Amino acid sequence: MQAAYARDQVIAVEELLPLCGAALGAADDLLARARQGVRAMVSKDGAIDAGLIEQQQFAVHGLAWLATYNEALRQSLAWAKQLAGDGKFGGLERLLLQLGFGGYLTEMANGIAMSQIEVVRPLDLGLDDEDMAAFRTDAVERLIAQGNTQAGRDQLALLLVEAAGGAEFGELGLDETLSMVRQQFRRFTEANVTPDAHGWHMRDELIPMDVVDGMSEMGVFGLTIPEQYGGHGMGKTAMCVVSEELSRGYIGVGSLGTRSEIAAELILHGGTEDQRQHWLPKIASGEILPTAVFTEPNVGSDLGSVGTRAILCGDVYKIQGNKTWITHAARADMMTLLARSNPEQRGYRGLSMFLAEKPRGTVEEPFPAQGMSGGEIEVLGYRGMKEYEIAFDGFEVGADNLLGGEEGNGFKQLMATFESARIQTAARAVGVAQNAFELGLNYGIERQQFGGAIVRFPRVAGKLAWMAVEIMLSRQLTYYAARQKDRGRRCDLEAGMAKLLAARVAWSSADNAVQIHGGNGFSLEFPISRVLCDARILNIFEGAGEIQAQVIARRLLESHN
Repeated sequence: MQAAYARDQVIAVEELLPLCGAALGAADDLLARARQGVRAMVSKDGAIDAGLIEQQQFAVHGLAWLATYNEALRQSLAWAKQLAGDGKFGGLERLLLQLGFGGYLTEMANGIAMSQIEVVRPLDLGLDDEDMAAFRTDAVERLIAQGNTQAGRDQLALLLVEAAGGAEFGELGLDETLSMVRQQFRRFTEANVTPDAHGWHMRDELIPMDVVDGMSEMGVFGLTIPEQYGGHGMGKTAMCVVSEELSRGYIGVGSLGTRSEIAAELILHGGTEDQRQHWLPKIASGEILPTAVFTEPNVGSDLGSVGTRAILCGDVYKIQGNKTWITHAARADMMTLLARSNPEQRGYRGLSMFLAEKPRGTVEEPFPAQGMSGGEIEVLGYRGMKEYEIAFDGFEVGADNLLGGEEGNGFKQLMATFESARIQTAARAVGVAQNAFELGLNYGIERQQFGGAIVRFPRVAGKLAWMAVEIMLSRQLTYYAARQKDRGRRCDLEAGMAKLLAARVAWSSADNAVQIHGGNGFSLEFPISRVLCDARILNIFEGAGEIQAQVIARRLLESHN
């Protein structure tokens, strides 16, 4: 029988790290038991069955969320140990870790919220009373009882208020180079993005070219491109730092780099050497702004069903078909275009990727190219680059612009970019969440009601404290995925987890920051209204939350480690 703990008892600093380590071991065991339970639900004749995975989707996706929570705790503990070793594990960091473990262990024991209306409980994962008794070790019980308490949240909120106006809340665990990069892009964002972002959103206009040019000068578009092709040769962790800081100012600015990142990855890993030499320096310098042209009406995530045709006629391919949800399409100079080059080959194998040049358009004439037309899709948020639908009717692409020079590799080439794209999207989500937190905190400090600032009320303070905790958890998970990518390791699992969690955290942070604003949060005058709209897209693009959970769970179920 486990000991009972008073919720107001403080966990001493010297106890916290060993306690979290012991609890993580119990969480690992719980995840192993849940994998067995869900695997039993979706197996037929000793093998994983696709039909049963579909039937048991709630449990399957719940397993993905449990694994994501588990990895987030592991990486937050690694972050804390690193800080402790450097002598930087202070009171604020201690509370972030303590509250994070207390909160997530409680959900793992009682139910994880996959969305506002979907809570996956242990029983859904095939876990019985014996499994849960094994999980609720002394360390887990103590952290559930004493980790995420009102006293802890109040104390953390007080420290956050004291830090307001400063650049950070807590140490991030970055090295000297990445810390310097972060400060450079924070200064750029505060000077060139934050003051005007809400106006761009309200007027639904493109991000001004002087800001894009400034990003080029800062090296955003060539950040991860190797130096031999005109880039800076930095890793995906640096990409995360930059994307987060830019997105903290405005998600549209943070997302401008995504198009260059995807195009560069496609060319670097799938292109010929001539294509690398021709395109990569121009992308790195910002001379060429690319856009990704993959999605089609009624296709969405099912890219194997892409129907846009690429018909070879002499030395050109003629493109025929329709694309939709194409970001920054009008102002782009080049499209990474996925089309079916072999109509006889259905599914993924008939697809090819093209580097399709196009003239840069304007708002008045978005597509001044023969064989290409389209229009804007009006959207709630994520407005700085605009979204478009495009119709191709004989649009010509030179045969030498077939990526890699060989047909049929388009889907494989695209798949090679998914890890980086999802890591970068997770970083954007962390930046949006950070923006929401800062807006909520500042409003809570400034807003006077009933004789004082509203941040003194426990439910306002508690919202802010939990935002800070989950931002830390999702940030460390994102950095971990990026480090795995930088080490050359397969990281589709880690990238999916980072994107899954960070997207939810961005939405919940924005939603709670609106609540702190009260009626003013519903006013278009206040920037938090924009951040709420921007946050909502993060759980949809680059793989919807359900797709992320499916990918994560398939990896977990198919692995026997």
